[in-house]
Amino acid sequence: MKYLIFVCTFVFYLSYSFGGVLSIEGTYQGKNLYIQNSMDDDGFGYCATKVTVNGDIMSGGISTSAFEIDFANFNIAIGEPVFIVIDHNDGCKPKIINPEVLLPKSTFEVVAININTAGKLTWKTTGENGKLPYNIEQFRWNKWVIVGEVQGKGTNGTNSYEFSVAPHSGVNTVRIAQIDHSGEKRKSKVVKFTATVAQVTKSPIKVKDVINFSSKGVPMETRYEIYDAYGNIVKKGVGSTVNCENLLRGAYYINYDNTNEVFIKN
Repeated sequence: MKYLIFVCTFVFYLSYSFGGVLSIEGTYQGKNLYIQNSMDDDGFGYCATKVTVNGDIMSGGISTSAFEIDFANFNIAIGEPVFIVIDHNDGCKPKIINPEVLLPKSTFEVVAININTAGKLTWKTTGENGKLPYNIEQFRWNKWVIVGEVQGKGTNGTNSYEFSVAPHSGVNTVRIAQIDHSGEKRKSKVVKFTATVAQVTKSPIKVKDVINFSSKGVPMETRYEIYDAYGNIVKKGVGSTVNCENLLRGAYYINYDNTNEVFIKN
């Protein structure tokens, strides 16, 4: 009889304690998180049983069909990371209605940006509220080209960054930019410098196997892109040579240094 009572109690404990966990992490952007909380599988209560924010238990307010996680109650500052864990009963699952509010937003303000003749780019920002990468963009071949990336620090104070831009001959135009979850690009003003590197040339005119880049007869590395006649990119990179053996015969467009050309592959 005692064994039967023990087994029944043990089975009841397992069925009562078994459940699931829903978690989400991100950066506090000043907005609260809303949770849709259905009835549990038995219909005697609500699905969520406990909520913790950065390890601290949320006191009450979850025994309802929807509830709000107010981050102000946890003394979390804008820009700080948050990790939310929602324990719930088996057979049901709460739904996070607005998870996008925890995604970092591009809010930086550039207080200084400079570049020297060697291509060393430096900039300082304020107002960052989440870690997002900065894309370094260089205007060449009549378009903005991403030439590098630096991870943002995401803190609200003054942040300093630097990046070495590989210059092309002539005047170089550079900026930094960020894109957050909204898809909108936030960009800085442009900075310019005149490079001391010499003009790069390409050879041969009619290509069979290899394209060579040089300056004053000396092999020279340069950034390049090759497109087919339909505008599809077939090769890109940085180097002093390009292997073209696998290209089909026909006309191609090539961007290199600060030049656009057409060449024929034999």
